[in-house]
Amino acid sequence: MQDQRAKLEWRTGDVPVSTQFDDPYFSLDDGLEETRHVFLAGNGLPERFCDGFHIAELGFGTGLNFLTTLKEWRTAGVPGKLRFSSFEAFPMRLEDLLRAVKRFADLPTEVFENAAVSEVLSPVIHGPDFELHVILGDARETLAEWEDQADAWYLDGFSPAKNPELWQADLMMQVARHTKPGGTAATYTAAGFVRRGLVEAGFDVTRVPGYGRKRHMSVARKPD
Repeated sequence: MQDQRAKLEWRTGDVPVSTQFDDPYFSLDDGLEETRHVFLAGNGLPERFCDGFHIAELGFGTGLNFLTTLKEWRTAGVPGKLRFSSFEAFPMRLEDLLRAVKRFADLPTEVFENAAVSEVLSPVIHGPDFELHVILGDARETLAEWEDQADAWYLDGFSPAKNPELWQADLMMQVARHTKPGGTAATYTAAGFVRRGLVEAGFDVTRVPGYGRKRHMSVARKPD
């Protein structure tokens, strides 16, 4: 998986669309507000931020979720460092990644500039207030080998109908195993098999209003 690259095309307004999964990388309406609604608010953020708070993610994509989270971290004035670990099978070329996020002028995109390895984003980036790790490969394999736990999860793979591998029950079990007690997860999808997989993994799952055209999304919490 590590030598694979994202295959994409561009729609009006420089919105990247995966040709592998026939799905946009973020909302065609407003990707920034979607991230804030689904992943930050869905995980009770920024209210839960504290030094060393660790977010893990399935599907790094354009890095929009990370950049939005880092901006909210800085706006909140939290002392210490944000930890962010993301699992990605098909990394975008840095050139494409920067093209995708440049539309969001207020985001700290400078943390990505000149941070490339073999045309893609460096797998480890350290900043004065963050640590970013992008773990390349199939998450069904790499997550099982991961030796850490997260306070919150962003479950942001492509649509479950088009990318079911990233939403199966066994992977949700690994997500739960790598979540701290009292930790949370959020996702834009309310697909029944995804919610059932999270419940079977031990999460308390709730269906809540979604963003934009999506009527519902899912939030989950691992009991203490």
